Amino acid sequence: MSQDAPVPAPNATTASAGVDAIEWRTSDTLIDYPQALADMEARAAAIAAGKASERVWLLEHPPLYTAGTSADVAELLDPRFPVHDAGRGGRYTYHGPGQRIGYLNLDLGARGKDVRNFVHHLEGWVIDALADFDIAARRAEGRIGIWTDDRDGREAKIGALGIRVRRWVTLHGFAINVDPDLSHFGGIVPCGIADYPVTSIAALGKNASMARLDEALKRHFPAFLARLRRCPTGVEQCETPR
Repeated sequence: MSQDAPVPAPNATTASAGVDAIEWRTSDTLIDYPQALADMEARAAAIAAGKASERVWLLEHPPLYTAGTSADVAELLDPRFPVHDAGRGGRYTYHGPGQRIGYLNLDLGARGKDVRNFVHHLEGWVIDALADFDIAARRAEGRIGIWTDDRDGREAKIGALGIRVRRWVTLHGFAINVDPDLSHFGGIVPCGIADYPVTSIAALGKNASMARLDEALKRHFPAFLARLRRCPTGVEQCETPR
């Protein structure tokens, strides 16, 4: 079952859409990956055609692995769960219960047509949301994703990003580890990075409520959207994406 905003009227335009025009959808049951992918791709096509509003979709998947366009089969160590071709950038990643997935169908045609800028500020949005849990998350030079220090002081990955853009509409998005079974990551080399562990909000000893994370994401979303509008790459007053 899903808690969905009203379906937007056909022919709705996203060219100047603000926060209030973007649909937020939260699914409270596990969504099969092929179903989610088909839904996301259909929505992106409708947005590009001017027939639907932009959308943020928050959900969880049953245990599975996804393979990005750069996936190396040698990094699939133990295919204990179904493996799906994702069509996004990146390598292998794990999705499962206790992990908040955010699929973003946003119109970059109205926001500078700058994919690098989008990824940079997407990272910043997740970092800002995790700060509400007193988690000092950060970017890591040369490694996409969201990083922090685990309870042993090791640098560890707490969030993954994977993006595709079609007709300037985004697909896929982020995965934040709230309280998943971290042993499930052992079937792959997560995102092709073997030298660092993964962690979660719960593993860091924080309150691992999915609802609290959703609230934090929604609270920081307007600032994320505003940065996309005013800070295309190359504009001097904007932070330079890495």
